[in-house]
Amino acid sequence: MTRPRFLLLVFLIISPMGCWDQKPSVSWDPVETNLSSSLRGLSAVDAQTAWISGTAGGFAFTRDGGVNWVVGSVAGADSLDFRDVEAFPDGTAYLMSAGAGPLSRIYKTTDWGQSWTLQHTNPLESGFFNGMAFWDRENGMVVGDPVDGTLFLMATIDGGEGWGRLTGEQLPEVLEGEYGFAASGTNIMTFGDSGLAVVSGGPVARVFRTPDRGRSWDVITSPMAAGNASSGIFSIAFRDLNSAIVVGGDYQNPDETAGTVALSTDGGKSWTPVPEPHEVSFRSGVAWREDPLWSMWVSVGTPGSSFSLNQGQSWETFDDGPYNAVAFAGSVGWAVGPDGRVARLSVR
Repeated sequence: MTRPRFLLLVFLIISPMGCWDQKPSVSWDPVETNLSSSLRGLSAVDAQTAWISGTAGGFAFTRDGGVNWVVGSVAGADSLDFRDVEAFPDGTAYLMSAGAGPLSRIYKTTDWGQSWTLQHTNPLESGFFNGMAFWDRENGMVVGDPVDGTLFLMATIDGGEGWGRLTGEQLPEVLEGEYGFAASGTNIMTFGDSGLAVVSGGPVARVFRTPDRGRSWDVITSPMAAGNASSGIFSIAFRDLNSAIVVGGDYQNPDETAGTVALSTDGGKSWTPVPEPHEVSFRSGVAWREDPLWSMWVSVGTPGSSFSLNQGQSWETFDDGPYNAVAFAGSVGWAVGPDGRVARLSVR
């Protein structure tokens, strides 16, 4: 009876799950898409499918895990910068362009990019779209720079047939100079069936959190870098209803590590900074990788990429190349950056 127990103990000691001090080898494997745009839009749909988007009206998608890419551009959108894309398994995808006034637009395809419908053009001269997030293919929200002193949000409940601006006394007010960053399409993120979070920068770095799709709001000041026009929170991600991470910093001082990452264990109601010293400099994107063996947070930015195996308490930098956005579908993850830069994460 003692021998099987001994063998089981040996297995636990030598197996990867039992070697608590073992770390994986993490790297980005470059992917050629023939898309030369500066890329900030990224949507990881499933293990085989991902969409990317960027400047000059360009987009691309893969349906075989990155081996082949279909590259295209939206007709009449050559001057637009598609800084966000949200896609679904049936070939439905939304593109959001960022720019002053009418340069901020929303397009939709239902046939894998063969045709696109212009759904909305921003009519406000002072408007500037920053990002979008969807609970499902019919219900989503777009966030933009504040207008008239309040958070600017538009919602759709019918797959983009109509986009309506949220109004009302419950809409959160913003401080003078406070706004969002259209850096990766992830300054807005859904969580659960009806939760939504929006992050800001400038004089303060705050999290605007609604549990009910905008009917009520909590506004939380974070310990992230703030105080000037180039600093704040650039990206938020949720692992589940409780665990979340924000990343950012000051893009004018990208090597600084103070105020670049903070953690929440209560669904974004409160935030704790990661203790210094740590290796996370300026980051514009963060995402959760779910894997049976090596689940981890991954963050990207122009100075490099980092991962965390312990819920964001400590980080290790594994790449010094510039990336703007990161996204995962389970364990399959992608990053995009300037000059058509695309890569798939490798974990060994």
